[in-house]
Amino acid sequence: MNNIEIEQIKQNLLILKTELQGLEGISKESNKPIELDQARVGRLSRMDAMQVQQMAQEISRRQQRKLLMIDGALRRIESDDYGDCFICGKEIAIRRLTVDPTNTRCIKCVDK
Repeated sequence: MNNIEIEQIKQNLLILKTELQGLEGISKESNKPIELDQARVGRLSRMDAMQVQQMAQEISRRQQRKLLMIDGALRRIESDDYGDCFICGKEIAIRRLTVDPTNTRCIKCVDK
């Protein structure tokens, strides 16, 4: 993998990180406690609100996990370890890294 490809992937990672951090602020609004006042909200409405809240929390957890993966990829780029499989040490195909630049394993090791 050449320096131009690595720089392009780094820029894509930084853009993705910025987008996820922006979405994190929006999702905090959905994670507010649910109002349980029965006089104002019916049982089914509360159940629906709780389900929506659970889905928002899961989305937030996935975003946090993706941010950690992005930070790891950026650290590997800075330390010149980016693009090498964690399992076998061989270079990960550029097409695979283009699809998901946070990949840490080559296709052979993923299949194992």
